[in-house]
Amino acid sequence: MMFLKDILYGVRLKAVTGSTAIEISKVQFDSRKVTGDDLFVAIKGGTVDGHTFIEQVIEAGAIAIVCEEFPEKLQEKVTYIQVDNSKNALAVIAANYHDNPSKDLKLIGVTGTNGKTTVSTLLYDLFKKAGYKVGLISTIKIMVDDQQYETSHTTPDPMTINHHLHLMAEEGVEFCFMEVSSHGLDQHRTAGLRFNGAIFTNLSHDHLDYHKDFASYRDTKKRLFDDLEKSGFALSNIDDKNGLFMIQNTRAKKYTYALKTFADFRGQIMERQFDGQLLKIDENDLWTKLIGDFN
Repeated sequence: MMFLKDILYGVRLKAVTGSTAIEISKVQFDSRKVTGDDLFVAIKGGTVDGHTFIEQVIEAGAIAIVCEEFPEKLQEKVTYIQVDNSKNALAVIAANYHDNPSKDLKLIGVTGTNGKTTVSTLLYDLFKKAGYKVGLISTIKIMVDDQQYETSHTTPDPMTINHHLHLMAEEGVEFCFMEVSSHGLDQHRTAGLRFNGAIFTNLSHDHLDYHKDFASYRDTKKRLFDDLEKSGFALSNIDDKNGLFMIQNTRAKKYTYALKTFADFRGQIMERQFDGQLLKIDENDLWTKLIGDFN
C-alpha cells in the first residue's frame, strides 16, 4: 500500500476532487484488472478510451481515478485527479509506485530505426562477460541479470518497465540497456525514467504510418537526447546525416562514432571474411564474428 499523494509526486495536476491522503493498493490502466483500493489511470488509446470505463472500475473497487476529463457524475468516496496527459501521468506514477528504480542503476537508452536490439543485446552480453550484473529491456526479452522475462513491445508500458527496473535494483543490477522506440517516446512510456546515457544508431523512412512525416519521426527520437541530464552522455552515429542533429541540444556530454567520418570513436573494416571481419577501432584491432558494415 502507498499513499496517493506520494504516487502523484511530480505529476502535473490540473484539478483534484477528494482526498489524496488515502492508501492505494495497485495502479491499473487496464479496466479489466481493477480490484479493491486501486488507482485507475484512464488512457485515451487509438481504438479504446479508458474514460468510458470509469464507472465500471469504480464498481470494481477503484478509489482514485486519473483522467483528462472529469466524468459528469462524481462519486462521493472516490478521488478524481485531472491531468493534461494521462499517458505522461501514468509514466510518472509508475516510477513513483515502484520507488523510482531507474535512479538506483545506470540506465542506457538505445534508439534508431535499425540496430536497437543488436546494440542493446551486445552491450548486455559484453558487460555480463566483464563481470557486471546487467539488465536488458528489448523487443525480444527482458533480462534481470540471468532471469529472463518475455515481452511483446519494443518499449513496454510504464508499469512493466518500472516493475522490471525495480526487480533489477533489488537484484543489485548496475547497468541496464534499454531499447527506446519512437512509439514509446511519443506515448510517454519513458517519462519519469532517469537515463544516464543514450545511443543513436541510424534513421530511415520507417514508421511513417504512425508519425505521418519524417520530421516528426526524427524529432520524437531526438527527445531522448534532449531530456538527458548534464551528468549523462550522448553517443551518436555521425555517418548518419541525422547523427549531429540528434545531439545538438542535449545537456549531456557528447560523443560520436563512425566508419566513414572523423569521430571520437572511429572504426575501420580492415578485412572481411565469411566467418567474420577484422576491425580497427582507435588503433586497436578487433576480430568479430559479425559480418556486414551495419554491424
